[in-house]
Amino acid sequence: MIRNILLIITLICASVNAASAQNYYPANIGNTWVLESQDGTERATYTLETPDEDVSSEKFRTVKIVTEVLGTTAINTNTFLVEIGEDGMTLHKLVAELGDIFGTVRMEFSPPAIFFPPILQLGEMWEMLGEAEVYLAGNVTVSTMNEVIAIEDVVTPAGTFEDCLKIKIRTKTTAALGTTRSTAYQWLAPDIGPVKFETSQDIVFELTSFTLVTPEKPYDVNADGVINILDLTFVASHFGSTNPEADVNGDGTVNILDLTLVAQNFGG
Repeated sequence: MIRNILLIITLICASVNAASAQNYYPANIGNTWVLESQDGTERATYTLETPDEDVSSEKFRTVKIVTEVLGTTAINTNTFLVEIGEDGMTLHKLVAELGDIFGTVRMEFSPPAIFFPPILQLGEMWEMLGEAEVYLAGNVTVSTMNEVIAIEDVVTPAGTFEDCLKIKIRTKTTAALGTTRSTAYQWLAPDIGPVKFETSQDIVFELTSFTLVTPEKPYDVNADGVINILDLTFVASHFGSTNPEADVNGDGTVNILDLTLVAQNFGG
């Protein structure tokens, strides 16, 4: 058992630079990001909230994106019910407002779709596929292919963020009236989250402010005031269990994600 624990610790320390979805999209409830278009006419506010749905696990979050045209009453809201777990962030339900003509669309994902994979790195690709009934359009199938295509520094009104992942988002929408394709781009900063977004209409949104809720030293599992090898050893010793003290990301299982998070926060 001791040999296995030491092997796990060695492997984690060697791969501590691997990027998890948690690092590029901090998932604490209360996190808020505000992005505005470069021309100052639109604002998009991202928030992580407690789900309205009756879900049994604390692993669930509602990602709400509210887009508004400044100086008008035009507001569009999209909500995503996501779950944090071994598969990264998975999407269970999407509710999208498509405007006065097409109304509100609800899309269920069973099995859940990958919202963000557990490891985000250059070249990573994942797909989301869903179907919904849309007023006047009938059955609509939406396929979204995501690919991390670059690592860039991003300058925004909220500051300069280094080593951001640039994600290319290619969407194919198929309905009775035909098929449309579009391409958008999203930039995620390590330990910050979304800092820039470019729509398929070439509208660029940049981060203007953000609030991240950070629990006080959540990876100091032995509560000695510092995050170090003792915390990593404690988590490794409960590998595969459901021990809540060792399950630092709260996904219900002590696994490689918990070990990586503790190792990445050494010295904190």
